[in-house]
Amino acid sequence: MKTADVLGTAVGNTFRSRTRTILTILAIFIGGFTLTITTGLGTGINQYIDQTVAGIGAEDVMTVTHEQADAGLDSGPTEYDPDAVELNGPGGATAPGRSAIDPITADDLDMIAGIDGVESVEPSKRVSVDYAQVGDGTPYTMSVGTFVPGMEVELAAGSQPDLDATANEIAIPVDYVEAFGFDSDADAVGATIELGLTDAVGGTHVVDAEIVGVSEAGLAGSLGASPNPALTDALYEAQQTGAPAAQAERYGSAIVRFDPAAGDDATQALKDDLADAGFAATTVEDQIGAFKTVIDAIVLVLNAFAVIALVAAGFGIVNTLLMSVQERTREIGLMKAMGMSSGKVFGLFSTEATFIGLLGAAVGVGAGMAVGLGLGNVLATTLFADLPGLMLFAYEPLGVLSIVLLIMAIAFLAGTIPAARAARQDPIESLRYE
Repeated sequence: MKTADVLGTAVGNTFRSRTRTILTILAIFIGGFTLTITTGLGTGINQYIDQTVAGIGAEDVMTVTHEQADAGLDSGPTEYDPDAVELNGPGGATAPGRSAIDPITADDLDMIAGIDGVESVEPSKRVSVDYAQVGDGTPYTMSVGTFVPGMEVELAAGSQPDLDATANEIAIPVDYVEAFGFDSDADAVGATIELGLTDAVGGTHVVDAEIVGVSEAGLAGSLGASPNPALTDALYEAQQTGAPAAQAERYGSAIVRFDPAAGDDATQALKDDLADAGFAATTVEDQIGAFKTVIDAIVLVLNAFAVIALVAAGFGIVNTLLMSVQERTREIGLMKAMGMSSGKVFGLFSTEATFIGLLGAAVGVGAGMAVGLGLGNVLATTLFADLPGLMLFAYEPLGVLSIVLLIMAIAFLAGTIPAARAARQDPIESLRYE
């Protein structure tokens, strides 16, 4: 019997005991369905986290500040340092416990650039806008975030600010659309916004910019307006008007580019070298790593329950095929008497087990994906409507294929016991079996 004949016979024999096989497939279906749902949940949440933190920076960028002890809420009064600068988080929010730090100077930038593993370094220019106004409308306070290479805001309308453009461009938070008098998010795109700010000697400056996008709120709420580098430079230059030259070269932090492909050890070595030089470095992974670890741990526990269900289904396969071997003892004896090798007999029954696993996987994974995507669409417009872009369940082709292969592997392993028993049978004794 050729290999193709073995495969055809195995598929044909699968439903010789239809009720027993269907019940076994249903058991596999439960495990496959559960594993698909839990895996999709983990993938969807992690994709949303990655999408949200794209507004913070890129994986090849780290933010560097001067190393200093955190000033906790219970640490008592902090001595005033006239040379310190404010350290602001995304959207201009002051970082708790670290509202003032030693400034990054031009000498510091040169020192950082000379550290092994640093591909480039540039200062992070923090700007403080007094108000934002569209036309003759009401002026509103608005925080303007610091540009970080690799940033991509989640858009409700429009496009990302062009990082290479010489014109001033900005993406405003969706919260300001109605306040500025626009009828819709798309209506705001293309309008001109005026940004007013005060310089170092108390003078007032107004910088115009084109609204090219409207950004959605993320997990942490609105992160403020997102300017392109040209607008950041224009605002910073206006803000520093009248300031001493030495003060103009004092920054809250520096942006360092490195090669994440070099591996975690190289990245940690770079952080250690920066720490030895008196600097603290933070990557996007540092900010979200712990959160993603918790999500992955929860999903792993849920997946464990699904695998337990699959193992239980494996015992069903063992039972189904053992009974099939017993019922087909004379048939096995006849096949071996006609020259079919023990290996082919083993392959016949193990293929039956694998095919049962494939059927259960196909039904379970297909149903899991359908339910997950359907439920995700419903929740995205109801319970999670305030979290635009969140699709609670997401599936990647490689992940789905991995689930199917895992179920088939479990089915194959379960089928080895009855397949081995069939392969060991003596043809003469089998033919005498009643």
